[in-house]
Amino acid sequence: MTCLKSEKKRILFVDDEPRVLGGLSRMLRPLRDEWDMAFLPSGADALELLSRERFDVIVSDMRMPGMDGAQLLSEVMRRHPHMVRIVLSGHSEKEMVLRSVGPTHQYLAKPCDADLLKATVSRACALRAILDNAQLKELVSRLDALPSLPQLYLEIVEEMRSPMASIQRVGRIIAQDLGMTAKVLQLVNSAFFGVRKQVRDPVQAASLLGMETLKALVLSLHVFSSSRDALPAGFSLESLWQHSTAVGQLARGIAIAERADKKVVEDSLLAGLLHDVGLLVLTTQLPDQYQHVLELGRGEGCSLWAAERRIFGAGHPEVGAYLLGLWGLPDPVVEALAFHHTPSECLDSRFSPLLAVHVADAWSDHANLSQNGLEGSVLDLHYLRRLGLENRLPVWKAALERTPEEAKAR
Repeated sequence: MTCLKSEKKRILFVDDEPRVLGGLSRMLRPLRDEWDMAFLPSGADALELLSRERFDVIVSDMRMPGMDGAQLLSEVMRRHPHMVRIVLSGHSEKEMVLRSVGPTHQYLAKPCDADLLKATVSRACALRAILDNAQLKELVSRLDALPSLPQLYLEIVEEMRSPMASIQRVGRIIAQDLGMTAKVLQLVNSAFFGVRKQVRDPVQAASLLGMETLKALVLSLHVFSSSRDALPAGFSLESLWQHSTAVGQLARGIAIAERADKKVVEDSLLAGLLHDVGLLVLTTQLPDQYQHVLELGRGEGCSLWAAERRIFGAGHPEVGAYLLGLWGLPDPVVEALAFHHTPSECLDSRFSPLLAVHVADAWSDHANLSQNGLEGSVLDLHYLRRLGLENRLPVWKAALERTPEEAKAR
């Protein structure tokens, strides 16, 4: 991903050490044709400038006198929700890192070379092209966590309060939940936890974060919360979770049947589990408007994403991709979310997690949709033919039927 060349992006850097600001300015000087940059020594100066001028991204140090990075980014999230918020810090005290969990999209550690910083900011800029709706961008950017299924939230709280608590059991609970999975992967892959290889498995992520950190997130900071808000009539979070789990397992099975490498298999599972995270966002954050989506879909017999685009000007695939892109999840996962209903819009030329999720979604159980008069996913045969993989459909289906525990094929 790269920033759109037709639009110069504005990046604000905040650090109380003049030496650091000077070093950043010199290091990033070659990017002056791509970025309009400002360098300020305090949070107060940053907020004052932002009150007068619009920026796209803020990159802030964590430990600063007066207003620290967590406080600054919290204010930026409240006043300027369109901005991408990145922490760049050499301080890794766990308490300070956890305080910044809510308002921070991504974390980078000092010293940070120019290529990594450019790649992170450029990727954040490019994400803006995915979601073409300013109000939805602000809604998504404000999200610090996603609601969890009440039963799973109670299970994880009960497990953590047990004197026999097991990090493996906690990890398995997290792996069943869209919101908790996305958040722990955002955190464990941040620079502050020192994991060199990108983690894609929520159970492994829980083990790496450790019970102490997870307890702080759940019991003290309430980063995970149970969804108790009103939902659109006829929409079931339980059905969404069941469908997401089935698609994740199906996508993994398809990737294995295609003899894809380990990373593609892991990304297929993760993208399948999270492919409808945008639905979770829209139905829990905009339930009244989403009621109109459901009514339009039932009335005209069209798909959810087609009805969403009529009502919002964008659909849940773009919303979910934008959120997980902001949170720094792998590009193949973000791409799979963005195009899982419309894969022909992607320029892929070979098997990928996108294809695995697209086929898995079309094959999975959409009983909750059909019962409500809504059209489910349809295989994009043109896309399959373009990749020369249409003849693989019977092979994948046969492989999945041999392993029925992997997924519930229709």
